[in-house]
Amino acid sequence: MFPCGSRRVATPRAAARILLVPALLAAGWVTAAPAAAEGPVLHHVKYTVFSEQPYAGAEIYYRDVDPPNFADYSHNPYQYSPNVEADLGPDQMWTLDVMLANPDQWAMVTVSSLDSPQRPNFHCVLAVDGQVVATNQGPKGALCSVRLW
Repeated sequence: MFPCGSRRVATPRAAARILLVPALLAAGWVTAAPAAAEGPVLHHVKYTVFSEQPYAGAEIYYRDVDPPNFADYSHNPYQYSPNVEADLGPDQMWTLDVMLANPDQWAMVTVSSLDSPQRPNFHCVLAVDGQVVATNQGPKGALCSVRLW
């Protein structure tokens, strides 16, 4: 609305506002949208499994993610419980580090010899945030969990 070639002169107060807005944006005082909410606190979970006698092909199941809820888990527990086979012994441990939001509910490791006649005496150890919270042992299998399954 100003004639061509004319200039609008800013008042000192308007000039201060023009300079203040970029400074506030740079300092983080003014935001266009709220910051995204942080997710749940994750806990470091360490699973350790070994046996007193050498044993090839031990079956190990563990939980490496938090299921969304118990209904989803109970509908298909194997979807949330991966399985590996490992050779174990007194000097041959299987370990796995995972991050879980709710280890009191979901942290679990189990080991077994299935239908083998051998009795290797398996051991499992479950640690959360550096603290051992469960241990177990058994001649043909062991389960470590905080939750009572």
